[in-house]
Amino acid sequence: MPSAIKLYTAKLSPPGRSVELTGKALGLEFEIIPINLIAGDHLKEEFRKLNPQHTIPMIDDNGTIVCDSHAIIVYLVTKYGKDDSLYPSDVVTRSKVNAALHFDSGVLFARLRFYAEPILYFGSTESPQEKIDNVYRAYQLLNDTLVDDYIVGNRMTLADLSCIASISSMHAIFPIDEANYPKLAASVERLAKLPYYKATNQEGVEELAQLFRAKLAENRAKSK
Repeated sequence: MPSAIKLYTAKLSPPGRSVELTGKALGLEFEIIPINLIAGDHLKEEFRKLNPQHTIPMIDDNGTIVCDSHAIIVYLVTKYGKDDSLYPSDVVTRSKVNAALHFDSGVLFARLRFYAEPILYFGSTESPQEKIDNVYRAYQLLNDTLVDDYIVGNRMTLADLSCIASISSMHAIFPIDEANYPKLAASVERLAKLPYYKATNQEGVEELAQLFRAKLAENRAKSK
């Protein structure tokens, strides 16, 4: 019997949580290898040998190494999915799911990262309004995209499992105003009802938000 898939990740990491969410949706069990980003575990030689880009999440599926959350979740659903519901085989629908995965990577997570990373890792005391405005622009873009209950049609796909990890993390720092972004707010509430959502995603969201606020306060105290 093959051993469990090793998942190198951190609860703080939205991409890591998207992989965990996908695993739950597929009924997979992971052997979690915790990586402490703040302590620099991802920069250690043994990890860099596996992943020269030293990013998380990363999986080791019995010797097959896959990096980048978006590549990982496509790999998992392609190899282990019992059907194509999460990653529809129809070429048009799949193209829309792929577009959402790129939107998460290039817009949602990128805007969260570029705002939070200087504070979490480099002692920044700044909270630039331009970066905050970019977060809210991302909310608007996704709100406008949501013409159905889910990002692609009327059932959950990898698009939702990927984007919700980023969006919920952004929401914990910059709350989504239901009046301004009603479809987005409804989407977040809908996905929060998944039976595995709290333990797999929300706890990490809260941990990230608490760390962010503590680091910002600490950085500002040091700068006085």
